[in-house]
Amino acid sequence: MSAFWQNWLGVWCASAATVGIILAGAGFESTSGPAHLYFQIAGRAEGFSPTPEMRLALTVLGGVMVGWGLTLWTAIQAALKLGHREARPVWHMLTVAMVAWFIIDSTFSVHTGFWRNAAVNALFFAGFLLPVVKTGVLQEHPKTVQSQNRISS
Repeated sequence: MSAFWQNWLGVWCASAATVGIILAGAGFESTSGPAHLYFQIAGRAEGFSPTPEMRLALTVLGGVMVGWGLTLWTAIQAALKLGHREARPVWHMLTVAMVAWFIIDSTFSVHTGFWRNAAVNALFFAGFLLPVVKTGVLQEHPKTVQSQNRISS
């Protein structure tokens, strides 16, 4: 995988962790401004006054998202070190995990009236799929090898 796509995925993982920090900030009134803005973007910020239970849930969710971003980065780095053939199962499982997250999060976002969150999810999901498809990490042979074989034939 080229340095461009590796950097792309690094920024992608950092964006997940950043949203986590924003949501965790809702744990305190003094740091909840970015979470309030997030809910405006997601679709329903009017009357944003989280209960203690909602603050706890957002803080826990934020921590999970920070951990998710770091875990994704670690798994991607491990896959890059393994080489194409050995890393394919890692890329497959990362893709399955992303599909599962996308379906669950987006379905319930739309169901609860937060369709804009589903749209943001689609952009985030595309941010993962783009390098996966472009680099061919799910294929038996990486795209660069296929292209070189066609040229030498």
